[in-house]
Amino acid sequence: MVRIADDGEVLLHGEHLFDRYWNNEAATREALADGWFHTGDIGTLDEDGYLAITGRKKEIIVTAGGKNVAPAVIEDRIRGHALVAECMVVGDGRPFVGALVTVDEEFLVRWAADHGKPAGSTAASLREDPELLAEIQRAVDDGNAAVSKAESVRKFRVLPAQFTEESGHITPSLKLKRSVVLKDFADEIEAIYAR
Repeated sequence: MVRIADDGEVLLHGEHLFDRYWNNEAATREALADGWFHTGDIGTLDEDGYLAITGRKKEIIVTAGGKNVAPAVIEDRIRGHALVAECMVVGDGRPFVGALVTVDEEFLVRWAADHGKPAGSTAASLREDPELLAEIQRAVDDGNAAVSKAESVRKFRVLPAQFTEESGHITPSLKLKRSVVLKDFADEIEAIYAR
């Protein structure tokens, strides 16, 4: 059986679930509260009872206004633009949602040539370019169309390079290491919220 808790967390119940963690009573109490398995996933059930996972509870951002934002939905939409390599939504404890965006270096070569930019242009050299920012804004607008106004990205920063496993910002399975990105790009995040 599946249900969604008040905070959006996916809960599971049934004989097919495990009944305890090995030698970890505290984790068992937390995960199996009230006889339901708390998955840590955030999701929705449609009218036909189909489950859609929209994010992870530990990745939820809570803005200064108390709005809970699951970043996966908007990040996936923004990342769907050919020019965007990665997008990480920020805004925990902040007045609005922002985003850090990296540019796909391979697509940038073609985009730069098509837009009359100097040969050898990089994300670092074009990150303040008005045409590039306008193109990224289109990707952000597309992402914003999938979420409420309170969850939408109001400002973004283009970073000078892509996130990589070598830089320590992505896992081998290509998941963002959010805590590392938050730490390493703290100045960029502050710039989003500077007046």
